[in-house]
Amino acid sequence: MSASSITRDTFGNTKDGKEVHRFTFTNKNKITIRVLDYGCIITDILVPDKNGEVKDVNLGFDDMEGYLTRSPYFGAVIGRVANRIAGGKFSLDGQDVQLPVNNGPNCLHGGVRGFDKVIWDTTVDGNRLILRYVSADNEECFPGEVTTTVSYQLSDDNVFSIEYTATTTKATPINLTNHAYFNLAGQGSSDLDGHVIQLLGDHYLPLDENTIPTGEVMAVEGTPMDLRKPVPLRERMKEVNGGLGFDHNFCVGDGGKLKFVARVEHMPSGRVMDVCTTEPGLQCYTSKNLKPTLGKGGVTYQQFSAFCLEAQHYPDSVHHSHFPNSILRPDELYQQTTTYKFGLKD
Repeated sequence: MSASSITRDTFGNTKDGKEVHRFTFTNKNKITIRVLDYGCIITDILVPDKNGEVKDVNLGFDDMEGYLTRSPYFGAVIGRVANRIAGGKFSLDGQDVQLPVNNGPNCLHGGVRGFDKVIWDTTVDGNRLILRYVSADNEECFPGEVTTTVSYQLSDDNVFSIEYTATTTKATPINLTNHAYFNLAGQGSSDLDGHVIQLLGDHYLPLDENTIPTGEVMAVEGTPMDLRKPVPLRERMKEVNGGLGFDHNFCVGDGGKLKFVARVEHMPSGRVMDVCTTEPGLQCYTSKNLKPTLGKGGVTYQQFSAFCLEAQHYPDSVHHSHFPNSILRPDELYQQTTTYKFGLKD
């Protein structure tokens, strides 16, 4: 794995005047990825197509104002708990915890001010960018002081790897992910035409009316949720959730081992993205809640114009004892590795 280079510049300022830095990774194959120390946000992923034309396949904004005022978590690291916690509350070791409610009746993506809305400390170590954030005890009402690191690295094999660690001073739920929105035709494309998806989940989690898992772990066999063989994404979206597409967790195997879990191909451009993860779940989301949003280059993003593949533990695990455990305790280390590999169709 050869080294990519990392450079740093200033991207803007937060509302309270703190400077936000942008780090740019480049490799020998004309792939460029840019990330911020604010929210660990991936702002750009520039990838060549089969004709050598380079396009940005990651939705986002040209300036900080967009990320501060109108971002639906574009490109950000989500924590302490990605996805939804039903009712914004849970019990842990005999203690009831009430969280902020910011998504109907639920707590979503760590609350009002999650990990996506803070500046992280940064260290460049060769071709790795290491970001660190200490979340205070009772931040967003979660117990324990949690220290989290996120490491980004781009190889000359076109693998963009994300490694996470976390420790805590008190038992607390932890579920970290990255919420990049992809369109392999190029950000700003109005739909997901031409995309073919394969997702290796034998089971998925059915949802209730509040997008909370019912507790069932259902086989995909014989249902529109079966993505184990490549299928046209846009056509399959029409068969799911009354035509509103995917916002579902797929069960992709035991946690702990890095495994191939998904591939998306864009047939017209030849671009391919492979996803590997150590996580037990992969949330497939096809941007049904994306409202018209002014994005990069003056383009207005539309509903169903991007997909997310978010490696994580199962949503609402705190309420389902048969789901993989998401509680981190003081003597434990949370670890996750997820990789996105960009290439061309053979």
